[in-house]
Formats: sequence, C-alpha cells, structure tokens
Amino acid sequence: MTDSLTGLVPDTLAPRSRRIFFNDLEVIANIGFHDFEIGVGQRLIISIDVWLDEASFATDDQVRSAWNYDNVRTDAVRIAQAQHYNLQETLARAIYDAIAARAGVRGLRVSTRKPDIYPDCAGVGVELASF
Repeated sequence: MTDSLTGLVPDTLAPRSRRIFFNDLEVIANIGFHDFEIGVGQRLIISIDVWLDEASFATDDQVRSAWNYDNVRTDAVRIAQAQHYNLQETLARAIYDAIAARAGVRGLRVSTRKPDIYPDCAGVGVELASF
C-alpha cells in the first residue's frame, strides 16, 4: 500500500521528528539516602523518550533497519540495578548519558520517579531533557 502512495504525501507533511519511547518501565532499585532506604529495594518508574535522526529510524519493515530498543531497556534496567544510588538525579544522569552516547540520538528525555513515597502523590521524581 505504501508504494501506491509514493509522491502523494505533500512535503509539508513529511515527518520532522522520530521518537521511540518507554513509558513507565518499572524496576526495583536500591535508591535513597535515608537510613530506612539504604539496602532496601524500592519501586522506581523510568520513562525514556529518544528522538532519532532520519537515518536511524526504519523506513522499511526489515529488522536490520530498526533501532534496537531492547538495548535501551536492558541498559536502563542494568544501570538502575547496578549499585546503590543516593539520588534519583544521579541515576537519571547515568541512564541519560548511556543513551545520549548512542548513534542517531537527536534529542532525549529521561525521567525517574518513586511511586511509593507519599500516599497523596502519584510519584516524586526528576527529569533530564536535551531541550
């Protein structure tokens, strides 16, 4: 069907951005600086938005053309569980840096939040973004 549409989509409707996203990846992380947090796993929710350059975003239906998001998920979980973090800021930065270093990344947003801190709040967290 796509071949039959070639030339029919106006240039003004050409994609200007390409995004891969991970909403609410839940991990158990050893995070926090309070005595009651140290050594105790806590639920942590990670969201990642990766904007890619045109060359890094698949234009055909071939696996070899795709940007492998398994690697992003694996890295985020590995980093979150690799060590104790005192601060969400430090963990978010480690995930951010690992993804930002990948080829094809044009923009990036990483957020982390602890959903179980306050009973009257859905979560407390931090966000880093390239914009």
